Amino acid sequence: MKKNKIIFWITTSIIFLWEGVMPALTSQTELAKEGIRHLGYPEYFGNALVVFKVLGSLILIIPQVPKRLKELAYAGFLFDFIFASISHFAVDGINFQSFFPLIFIGILALSYISYHKLNK
Repeated sequence: MKKNKIIFWITTSIIFLWEGVMPALTSQTELAKEGIRHLGYPEYFGNALVVFKVLGSLILIIPQVPKRLKELAYAGFLFDFIFASISHFAVDGINFQSFFPLIFIGILALSYISYHKLNK
């Protein structure tokens, strides 16, 4: 039980920091806006993405949030990582940036599995 709790909090904290805190702090920088434009998305898409990332990360990190909302947040992040990877493959070809979101799918999976083990 203690091992699952440690795995859950470490992986969920990584997701929270990477998908919640970092976008909230950097989304309005020129580098972030250029990244969205580079992938062919309009600027408002980046703003909407940041809002949903912050909300989703808060849902995952706050223990009192209902389980159904947590399931939706996990699914949302899975889609986010898959489509980020596809976007980079389509625009940039095969490189590290294309595979980077897939690494976060692994971290998200560890968080999801440990979350369910804790709630048995």
